Amino acid sequence: MKQADIDRIWYGAEPVPLWMRLLVPVYRMLRAVVGLAWRSGLRKPTRLGVPVIVVGNITAGGTGKTPLVLALIDALRSRGWQPGVVSRGYGGTARLPVLLDDAPDPAIAGDEPSLIRSRSGVPVAVGRDRVAAARLLAGAGVDVILADDGLQNPSLARDIEICVIDGERRLGNGRLLPAGPLRESDARLARVDFIVSNGGQPRPGEIPMSLPGTGALSVNGAEPPRPLAQFAGQRVHAVAGIGNPGRFFDSLRRQGIEVIEHAFDDHHALGPADLDFGDGLPILMTEKDAVKCVSFVDSRCWQVPVSAELPDAFFDAVDQRLRTRQPRQHGTPMAVAV
Repeated sequence: MKQADIDRIWYGAEPVPLWMRLLVPVYRMLRAVVGLAWRSGLRKPTRLGVPVIVVGNITAGGTGKTPLVLALIDALRSRGWQPGVVSRGYGGTARLPVLLDDAPDPAIAGDEPSLIRSRSGVPVAVGRDRVAAARLLAGAGVDVILADDGLQNPSLARDIEICVIDGERRLGNGRLLPAGPLRESDARLARVDFIVSNGGQPRPGEIPMSLPGTGALSVNGAEPPRPLAQFAGQRVHAVAGIGNPGRFFDSLRRQGIEVIEHAFDDHHALGPADLDFGDGLPILMTEKDAVKCVSFVDSRCWQVPVSAELPDAFFDAVDQRLRTRQPRQHGTPMAVAV
């Protein structure tokens, strides 16, 4: 089943097929079995010598975690911290924990860790063993670790949990996988420290986040940067292999651009054939997709970087929590005046 068909079921009015509904108890049982060792105390989260912030979600697919991680990096550095990032490296082939160099290969490290490393310059470690990868950061001069995803992975003890929600699609039909987009029950939201709403209308207690993108950068560096407004009134191919491609396409249309949509699955390994549209029209893509295309694109290809905008009060609250190292309280998410 194609992702577009799944999205119509999860986020639209299309009824959930019987086979999906029947698999929900199986998914629930598997989650219970995996979590049994943690709930019984046979396994315990590993606490490192530096605080850990987990940025995750409770739905399958992307919600804007990576832009938020980048915004947190900037905010924490401006407040005197030396952050690093740990990631599983989804979409990459790396198995053993590794620190990324200045020119990471997305095919090995994954697209999101490669983007974070290239754009921020902070230490980034990837590996399927999240604790082992995080230990690499602790030995690299990092004094706070940001875990990109990992809300459902209890192996790494955390000081702050931040859940990002797609403010427009919210939690879809509210069902667990595979009948709906939920990795776990929405009751999990009551146990995180902050809920960030990416777009849409934030609900009471949620932190608003927007992802404005007003400029375009040549993917291969062959052309100087230009404002997106220069593409207004033109037809372009828009490429997006992210959790919610429609968000990217709509952002371009709001700039007056005529979009020919090319949606791919999240983390899709783009290749030359994916961009062979048989014409000379410009190609606009997300920054996350662009990191996988640098080696083979031509001057028609442009990336549209975005920067997450959130209230300063949110970053101040995160900073204060880190400095006091208060024990996590499983209860109502922290309120922030915005």
